[in-house]
Amino acid sequence: MFSLSHTTRKLTAASLVLASTLALASCSEEKAETKPDIRPVKIVEIAKATNVRSLEFSGSVKSRTEMNLGFRIAGKVTERLVDIGDRVRPGDVLSRVDPTDYRLAVDSAAANLAAADKSLQTARLVIDRASALYKKDAVPKAQVEQAQLAYDQADATRIAAASSLEQAKNQLSYAELKSDRDGIVTAINADRGQVVAAGTPVLTVVAEDEKEVQIAVPENDIADFKPGKTVEARFWSDDRLVLSGKVREVSGSADPQSRTFSVRVSLPNDPRVLIGMTATVQADAAGGKDTIIVPLSALAEKDGGKIVWTVDRKAATVHSRPVKVADFTADGVGVTEGLKPGDIVVSAGTQFMTENLQVKLPAIVGQVTAGLTN
Repeated sequence: MFSLSHTTRKLTAASLVLASTLALASCSEEKAETKPDIRPVKIVEIAKATNVRSLEFSGSVKSRTEMNLGFRIAGKVTERLVDIGDRVRPGDVLSRVDPTDYRLAVDSAAANLAAADKSLQTARLVIDRASALYKKDAVPKAQVEQAQLAYDQADATRIAAASSLEQAKNQLSYAELKSDRDGIVTAINADRGQVVAAGTPVLTVVAEDEKEVQIAVPENDIADFKPGKTVEARFWSDDRLVLSGKVREVSGSADPQSRTFSVRVSLPNDPRVLIGMTATVQADAAGGKDTIIVPLSALAEKDGGKIVWTVDRKAATVHSRPVKVADFTADGVGVTEGLKPGDIVVSAGTQFMTENLQVKLPAIVGQVTAGLTN
């Protein structure tokens, strides 16, 4: 009996100790739950707006003069004397078509001219004889006039035959496709054995002396591009290669599909710039509505609208603020409404933000600058 009672007292004491331990653990958990969650964040400060915005458009380097060369006659291509990338000079033969038919045409025209010469000589003898007989009153004047008409007709026939011979010679010379100027072969559209019509592009040759960048500019920015405007061209192949160019040509109408305007920017002669390179044209534009560029990571959504999380400096808490987005740029997102210079915006981790959440601000705050856009 004594043994059972003693055991019971031991179990009761152990239960009390366990209950006390659980109670203390529960209190610790409650204290841990009530500890405020202070989250470190990356932020940017909106700086003062500038009066100039930067426009950037990518394009490719082209030659101002691009020649799609084709034969001036129809025929079967028998030779191609150049390859893509070859440099050519004026007068260089690039390709040939079969000249057999055109050579025969020259021979035929030459024979016709010889016959016309004989006919003209005969008509000359007839008119001379008729004139001599007329002076002796042996023939009427009408016979002299008839001989003169025959001579004039023979002379006209000879002139036509001579012209036909020259034309046939020209046609024969067109069997060779020659370069008109210095350039580089960039495309081959017809090869040996192919029958081409007159004027069909066979080769493409571009001139190297005048290079330019062709870009596509949307209609809301085309007013900032006028012929003669100075711009800056950068090249993807070499970040250190920066050239100053001028707008040479602005298309008078938009492309019906892309609704953009073609703009060509002339470049100074530089051997490092090659045809086909990718370039970025940067131009300054002023005027329009203030736009603040913020990092794309700062943009979030709430209730179907766009927001950013701003930071209260004194309380070190974050608050959502609706914004109006204008467009997306290489530097981030353009915001036209909702932000002003001096605001601090959370630039990363917006998915973890909640209203009035306490945050830990970094010692150094980055800045973004407001720009101007149309």
